[in-house]
Amino acid sequence: MNQVTLLFVGFVCLALGAILGYYTRQSIAKRRRGTIEAKLQKKILQTKQESEEILTRARQGAAKIISEAQKEIGERRNELLKTERLLFRREHILDQKISSFETREKEFAQNLKKLKEMKEKLTGAKEEIQKNLERTSHLSQKEAREELMKNIEREYEREFQERMQKLSREGEEKFKQKAQEMIVGAIQKYALSQAQEITTTTLNLPSDEIKGRIIGKEGRNIKAFEKLTGVEVLVDDTPETVIISGFNPIRRHIAKIALERLVQDGRIQPARIEEQVKRAREEVESQIKEFGKNAVYETGIVDLPSKIVSLLGRLYFRLSYGQNVLLHSIEVAHLASALADELGANRKVTKKAGLLHDIGKAIDREIEGSHVDIGIKILEKFRIDQEVIEAMKAHHEEYEPQTIEAVLVKVADQISGARPGARKDTLENYLRRLKELEDIALDFAGVEKAYAIQAGREIRVFVRPEEIGDLEAYKLARDIAGKIQEELNYPGEIKVNVIRETRVVEYAR
Repeated sequence: MNQVTLLFVGFVCLALGAILGYYTRQSIAKRRRGTIEAKLQKKILQTKQESEEILTRARQGAAKIISEAQKEIGERRNELLKTERLLFRREHILDQKISSFETREKEFAQNLKKLKEMKEKLTGAKEEIQKNLERTSHLSQKEAREELMKNIEREYEREFQERMQKLSREGEEKFKQKAQEMIVGAIQKYALSQAQEITTTTLNLPSDEIKGRIIGKEGRNIKAFEKLTGVEVLVDDTPETVIISGFNPIRRHIAKIALERLVQDGRIQPARIEEQVKRAREEVESQIKEFGKNAVYETGIVDLPSKIVSLLGRLYFRLSYGQNVLLHSIEVAHLASALADELGANRKVTKKAGLLHDIGKAIDREIEGSHVDIGIKILEKFRIDQEVIEAMKAHHEEYEPQTIEAVLVKVADQISGARPGARKDTLENYLRRLKELEDIALDFAGVEKAYAIQAGREIRVFVRPEEIGDLEAYKLARDIAGKIQEELNYPGEIKVNVIRETRVVEYAR
């Protein structure tokens, strides 16, 4: 019974607790819902206030923008009105000008019509006057003009001649003065010292005892030396001196260096001679390249092949009447380029042609032909510009100058060779050499006349055609050239030109 009561009381308490808990939760939920609603109301009010502020600011901004836009529209409307008024004004002015132009055009047309009428009247009057004159003088217009010109020429002929002669003299004097000024200016721009060293073939010895060692036992030393160098060593009675003889200056220079070292060393024997000659040849080759490079550097010409530069260096050992050919070539290059500057010619072509004009003299003793023809072949082989070849080949008048650069190179060559101190050949020696050259040719049978020209570089031989035939002329040229080689000492090459001419004259009676 107690257990049932307790159980019942427990159920009742449990039911009451459940009911109480339910109402408690409902109360708490109502309080919370009221708080959330209050917050939402507050948030809604705040949002409305912010919206109203934003709308207010937007209305203010829109009003400002509208105001500014209306102001800008007003300004643009004013500008358009101003532009319109300006256009109207210009249009009015243009209308006035067009109207004025139309008026002038009408006046011009009327004046032109009047001028044409006047011209027709004048032409008719001129023709009528001319006809009257022809009727009066019995001369046509052409005949009258010719008669008038003849009378004027007869009346003023002497005065015309005197005036032309005066102008010719004045012009010639001015041209000569200008030419002298240009030449003097070119020489002043480049003045090369002419105190040049002459390649010597005489070697001084410390004592005459050295001569025996140079000759060697049964002449073996001197024979070996001459064979290796290609020169002839003359050992005579001249005290403490030997002479190196040879037509090639480079060989003479190599022999001189080698013999000097052998004499200084004292050991003169074939093996030692071969060694010293080889060393001397290498040294001279090096010197030749250096001389060529210096010449190219001094003239400022940097586009030449190395072989051409070496050939230029060989010119240092070549003399022409005592003048060093390499220094002469450098001088011609500078003189020719200075003249080219004065006359407006091609300076680069002129300078290069001046430097290379005597390049054939580097090997003219080894190859048959004049140094000009040899030089042309060398430059063509190494593809030097044709305008440079044209400018250098006319400096000895073997070819006619085709360009102003060729004339300038020729003039510069003559200036360099002719100015005082350049060459050590006196007038007396020069004339004697030309006379000897002519006398050699005149000694041959059948020769009528002989003239040495081109400064002794060519001899022209005129033969009697009845004594010398065509075949004999070839033989005569070879004989004269051979005798010149045997008897005369001369620089470069001499051209022998045999001329045989047959003239047939007959009279018709």
